[in-house]
Amino acid sequence: MTVAIDQPVPADIRLPATGDQELALEDFRGRIVVLYFYPKDNTPGCTNESRDFAERLADFEAAGAVILGCSRDSVKSHENFRSKQELPFDLLSDADERLCEAFDVIGMKNMYGKQVRGVERSTFLIDADGVLRREWRKVKVPGHVDEVLAAVREHAA
Repeated sequence: MTVAIDQPVPADIRLPATGDQELALEDFRGRIVVLYFYPKDNTPGCTNESRDFAERLADFEAAGAVILGCSRDSVKSHENFRSKQELPFDLLSDADERLCEAFDVIGMKNMYGKQVRGVERSTFLIDADGVLRREWRKVKVPGHVDEVLAAVREHAA
């Protein structure tokens, strides 16, 4: 099952996460969730995007939202990335691509002139009832977080 706007997201996929946790979307019922998928820890675009979300975390929380990042990197890699960048939210490790596949964010990309299979930078806005309300695919980092925050505020109103 692939996610679709105005449909429930797969809430029961439990993944290892930072902070020695296992998390699933169902753990956040009652709160808006901003779930962003990114290709790789400690790469320039992913670092900038994650920092942008971190800088605006108080605004997202004021609007009733929690932020979760997700990539195929290991929890150990996530812990290092989170610590180095001082990220104040959890990162999910989807090494077996279950959540990535459910959100259809795996695709062929050009990297240094070669076709590689990887995560397409994407963000999803999930309401307090676990229903997908907005999606941003093939995200360009500059200005993205502001656009997501505006959508969260609109949805929370």
